[in-house]
Amino acid sequence: MRGLSDISDLIEAHAPMRGLLAAVASLRLPDAWIGAGFVRNAVWDALHERAFALASLEDVDVVFFDPANPRAERDHTLQENLGRLHPGPVWQVKNQARMHVRNGDGPYDGTADAIARWPETATAIAARLVGRRVEIMAPHGVDDLLALKVRPTPAFLGKMDIYRERLARKNWAERWPKLTFVDGPPAVTTP
Repeated sequence: MRGLSDISDLIEAHAPMRGLLAAVASLRLPDAWIGAGFVRNAVWDALHERAFALASLEDVDVVFFDPANPRAERDHTLQENLGRLHPGPVWQVKNQARMHVRNGDGPYDGTADAIARWPETATAIAARLVGRRVEIMAPHGVDDLLALKVRPTPAFLGKMDIYRERLARKNWAERWPKLTFVDGPPAVTTP
């Protein structure tokens, strides 16, 4: 696996993942994606030569951006709708237009801006179905994800206690022993 198109191909080849993306697309939410472990776990499993199973996800993180209707109640209704459309996974739906308040950030200007502020570069990635193709969004690129490196995003360099507590709680090293954990800033890569 060497880049965005390989990640897209991996997800496209996995019918259950495509099914979840199709369920989210059917809601026609503005700037909607499935992110975090949905993409990260599938890639890390592939790089550890393991089959990815949806059952291995703790939840399916759906993010979208709609400043016109940021109510949390809407997110709960959408979670219930997704549960009816595609029962099985635990759906987590969050309108990123309000999440800056919970995260102690300034307002986000879209889903990509919100995802860029997630804890790890390898987690700050999302996918969506556009027509028949899977599109990948990775504000910090995919180098760390593909190199099995876990490091904080620039937004989390000032929140290292939260970052480290999260890593301890996740216990990723046990599941993916090839991971390398880096506390410093992400490497700068040229396009």
